[in-house]
Amino acid sequence: MIKTIKRIILSSALLSLLVLPFVALGTASAQSLNCNDTIANCLDAGAQSTDEGTGEDAASRVDTIIKRVVDIFSVVVGIVAVIMIIIGGLKYITSGGDSGNITSAKNTILYAIVGLIVVVLAQVVVRFVLQRAAE
Repeated sequence: MIKTIKRIILSSALLSLLVLPFVALGTASAQSLNCNDTIANCLDAGAQSTDEGTGEDAASRVDTIIKRVVDIFSVVVGIVAVIMIIIGGLKYITSGGDSGNITSAKNTILYAIVGLIVVVLAQVVVRFVLQRAAE
C-alpha cells in the first residue's frame, strides 16, 4: 500500500515537473499579449507583439519565467516533502518496535527535510543569480 502511494506521488511529481514549465511559459506569453477577449484580437496582438508593447525587455521576461518555474517547482517539492514526512510518521508509528522499520521511517523523514532545505537554498541561489545578472 505504501509503495503504491509512493509510486503515485512520484509519478504525479514527475509529470508536474514536465508540464509546469510549459504552463508557466504559456501563461507569461498570454499575459504579455494584452488581447481583449476575442481570438482575432489575440492573434493580432500576437503578430504585433514586441518589447515596446509589453513595456519590459526580454531579460526581465526571462527572469519572470525562471522565477515562476522555480516557484512552481518549489511548491511541488514542498507538497511532496510534507506527504513524505507524513508517510515517514505513519511508518514510524506502525513499526511495532522493529529497528529496521524505525530506521527506514527516520530516513524517510530525514530525506524529506533535507529536500525542503535544498529547495529553500535553490530559491536563494536562483534569486541571487537573477539579481546579479540584472545588474
